Amino acid sequence: MLEPAYQADVVIVGAGVAGLSAAHRLTSAGVTTAVLEAAPYPGGRMSTEKIDGFRLDRIGQLLSTAYPDLRLTPSLDTLALRPFAPGVLLHSDGRRHRAGAWARPMSARRTRGALHAVRALASAPRAASVRGVPGQTSLPRVRASAPLGTAVDQARLGAALARLAASPVERLLARPELPAAQALAARGVPARTIDGFLRPLLAALLCDPDLTTSSRCADLALRTFMSGRLCVPEGGAEALPELLARTLPPGTVHTGVRVTSIATTSVTTAEHGEIRCRAVLLATDARTAAELLPGLRVPDFHPVTVVHHTTDEPPTTGASLLLDADRGGPVAHTAVISQVDPSRTPAGRALISSTVLGTPPPDIDTAVRMHLARLYGTSTARWETLAVHHTPEAVPAMRPPHDLRRPVRLLAGLYVCGDHRDTSTVQGALHSAHRAATAILTDLGAAGSLHRAEPLRAAA
Repeated sequence: MLEPAYQADVVIVGAGVAGLSAAHRLTSAGVTTAVLEAAPYPGGRMSTEKIDGFRLDRIGQLLSTAYPDLRLTPSLDTLALRPFAPGVLLHSDGRRHRAGAWARPMSARRTRGALHAVRALASAPRAASVRGVPGQTSLPRVRASAPLGTAVDQARLGAALARLAASPVERLLARPELPAAQALAARGVPARTIDGFLRPLLAALLCDPDLTTSSRCADLALRTFMSGRLCVPEGGAEALPELLARTLPPGTVHTGVRVTSIATTSVTTAEHGEIRCRAVLLATDARTAAELLPGLRVPDFHPVTVVHHTTDEPPTTGASLLLDADRGGPVAHTAVISQVDPSRTPAGRALISSTVLGTPPPDIDTAVRMHLARLYGTSTARWETLAVHHTPEAVPAMRPPHDLRRPVRLLAGLYVCGDHRDTSTVQGALHSAHRAATAILTDLGAAGSLHRAEPLRAAA
């Protein structure tokens, strides 16, 4: 028989972003919490490999300065974020086009101005400039083959995105739900605008180049894009979970602990036997959660491969996120990430990080190099490959119907959180943790700790 080795109010299984965020909310309320992680380090999928002074993200999910829970989660107010250049760069027909640089919150007055601009362009399509278009003093005439279409297409797109930015989240969630590609077409968005801008942008935001994602989730992603700046954590993706873990009370996080079963008042581990508690929060990835709790839904996943190169002669795109509007190769988006966050590279070296979505090609490095040569307009023959990280189950798919507020309370004493219970983003993981912590505190009805945590010890 294994003797109980630890007692706490709440045991959290999984030290990813969701589990660590929930731990902060619980400990801030005076509830003793033990976070158990099977891996030798916290962070889950937000991990960073260190090679010869380089910091290489394994998945490289993009963050946004508009994510509410980056501001609302205890301790994350000190997280250093490194923003990309405004908007994105689109590669189309051998040329690069700046798009979305107008993305910022818009007042109702500016939204009406954008709509007036659409009507003005429709009546005078040859006008060289139009007042009132969001974030611009003029709109140059654009070739119809450009990724944003004509000037009228651009103004309509700006107005549509402005409406999304000004719409309450509840209104977006009440819209009819379709796959994103069908919803955009049904709204009258031109096919060239979808394929030239919205598809590559949503692929970067949601890892879904086929736009099978729920239109509600796509609307939320575009709303966030309009309301903030795309960014990455300074020092690598692991900086976010490391900050959460470091600022928890000492002894809260325990790595290298494998949980083999869970109940409402205990968990059983391979290393420390049974750990008794008043509530259990399952904060692992979706597949691991279903293994510990049969019956939980396991979604489909979007595979993600990140390829890291270095060179001493960086491309001249600056701190921009470069998207391939032509879908002319395996790379969905790429960036000279050292221009965005210099702390990720040794002095004198550039780091280029590129994302491949879906099943990677057999000779991925050669295919990616050839594609990057076209995207950046420079030879990649002398670039050094640092790492290729392939994650088959990187991002949970959000195909319709998708419940953005999947229950986090399964029954009294047993809870679950993670990006598979919300949106498949860091914001979704943080928000699901907020909901789960709130449910636990409500059920416990305790303002303070009921147990004094003791160090874990090996089972007899």
